[in-house]
Amino acid sequence: MGERKITKEMFIGTVLREYPETVRVFRKYFGKSCFDCPGQDHEDIEFGSAMHNADMDAVLNELNEVADKGK
Repeated sequence: MGERKITKEMFIGTVLREYPETVRVFRKYFGKSCFDCPGQDHEDIEFGSAMHNADMDAVLNELNEVADKGK
């Protein structure tokens, strides 16, 4: 994998809009409630990972892998 497109500082909503194929990764780690949450536009991946007790590095790796394949 090349340079990361998606970083821990990116807002969840931004990633979902720019890389819609990442929805399954967010659903896997953060659950279904992430998509109804108004916080997705001002909560970053690092915060979401902490809130959902998810391994941030694993989340980022999968997000970037899916984003790379989708483009």
